[in-house]
Amino acid sequence: MTRSVQALAYSRPSVLKSSQAGQLLGLETAGGLTPRGAEPHPRFFEGFLTSPRIAARGLLAVADVAAARYYQRTLLSSLDPVVTGNGDRLRFESFSGCCGVYARLDVLREGLDGAETGHGTTNVDVNNPLREALSRIAGDDPLHLRVGPQEMAVTTLDGPVVEKKVPLPDRWLRGFAEAQVASAAFDLRAELPAAEAVRFLRSLPRSSGSASRGAQWVLPAGKTLRPTTRPTAGAICLPGPQRLVSLQRILRHATALRVYGPVADGAAAASAWEVVLPGMRLTLTLSPEASRGFSGEGGVLEALATDDAAADAELISVLLAWEPRIEPADLAEQSGLPVQRVRAALVRLGTAGRVGYDLADAAYFHRELPYDADRAERHNPRLVAARQLAESGSVVLDGDLAAVASGDHSYQVRERAGALSCTCQWWADYRGRRGPCKHALAVRMTRRGATVTAGAR
Repeated sequence: MTRSVQALAYSRPSVLKSSQAGQLLGLETAGGLTPRGAEPHPRFFEGFLTSPRIAARGLLAVADVAAARYYQRTLLSSLDPVVTGNGDRLRFESFSGCCGVYARLDVLREGLDGAETGHGTTNVDVNNPLREALSRIAGDDPLHLRVGPQEMAVTTLDGPVVEKKVPLPDRWLRGFAEAQVASAAFDLRAELPAAEAVRFLRSLPRSSGSASRGAQWVLPAGKTLRPTTRPTAGAICLPGPQRLVSLQRILRHATALRVYGPVADGAAAASAWEVVLPGMRLTLTLSPEASRGFSGEGGVLEALATDDAAADAELISVLLAWEPRIEPADLAEQSGLPVQRVRAALVRLGTAGRVGYDLADAAYFHRELPYDADRAERHNPRLVAARQLAESGSVVLDGDLAAVASGDHSYQVRERAGALSCTCQWWADYRGRRGPCKHALAVRMTRRGATVTAGAR
C-alpha cells in the first residue's frame, strides 16, 4: 500500500481549561487553506457553544472514527479531524483508518453563539488529555470555543512546539472522494423520532463479532426500523452495524435519526446515518461492507478519465467561495457549462478534497482538505492501469464494440446507452456496482480522445 507522511504542526496542544468566565475549549489548528491562501495556523471561530455537553460528545465521536479501524484492528490508525469554516457553521470531519467509515459533525449557526465563522480548512489537534477532559463535561455551564490560535501573532513563531507525523495511505485519500460520490446518489429513506431512534441504535451490536457477516437489512415500519432477512422493496442496507458504535456517545441528546441510501437492488450498499441534535448534526457514512473500504468503489473513475472533466474542474474551482451550499445549477449558469458537466467537475474536485456533500442540505459544500490529494489520483490502481492500456495502443475500436489486449487475454467491451460492460472477471463479479474496470476505462479514454499521459506525473 502506497503511503505518504502527513506532518501536522501545531503551535501548542489543544486544551480544555477553566477560568472565571467558565470553561474554554481551545482547538489548535495546523496548516490549512483560507480565502487568503495557505496559513500555518488559521483561526476560524471564537465564541460560545449553545450546547456544550452535546458538542463535546459529538467531537469525541468524530475523533473516535479518526482513531479507529473497524476491520483488521491490529493496525493502528490516528489522524486528527479536519475542520472547515463555511461562514455560518463549523464542520468537523474524519475517516477511519480502514477507509470504511466517514464521520462529520456539523455545528450549525444555531449551535454557535458568537461571531460568524471564518472560511477555510485545516486539521485540529485532538490529543488524549483533551479527549479525557471532553468526556468529563457533565453540565451545561458556558463553554467558550476557540478554533485557531489565541493570538494571530502565534503564526510568526520560529516553529511549532507540537508536531505529529502520521502515515497517510493513498486509499484513505481516495476514500474521502468516494464517500462524497456515494452520498450524492443517496435519498432520504427513513426518519425516526427521538425515542425510536434511541431504541433502534441501542439495539445494535457494539462488538466486532459480526464484522465478517454479509450485509444486513432494515425496513421502515411506521416510526421505527425492523430487521429483515433480505433486501425487499424499501429495505435499507445496514453494513456492519457495529460501526455505528460512535453514535452511542450522543444518543441521549438525539432529536431524530435520518437514514439515507440508494434504492435496494439486492446487493450490499453504502448508507448514511444522521443523528439530529440541538444545533448540530452527526453523520456516519458506512461503506457497503465492513471489510470493504470506500477507496475501491470506483465512483470517481469516469470523471477522472476525461480531459473535459479536468478542464471543467479548473473552471468551476475558481467559482467556489467556501459556500456552505453549492448548487450545480447555479454553477452551470455562472460557468456556461451544462449541469451534467458541472456535476462531473464536482466529482473531480471531490477527488482533490475540494468539495464534500451534505445529505441534509442535499448540496455540495466547499472545503480544501490539507493534504496532497492529487496523489490519490496519480496512484489509483485502475486509473493508472487504464492509462497504460490506452497509451500502449491496446484498445481497438469497432463501432459499439472494442477489444482490449491486457496481458495474455483480449477482452470485449460493449457500449449500450452510454454504459460500458466488459467480459473480464471484475465485471462478472461486480456488474458495474464498483465502477468501471480498467478495460472499460481505457476504452472510454480512447473514445473521448483523452490525453492518456495526463496521469503520468
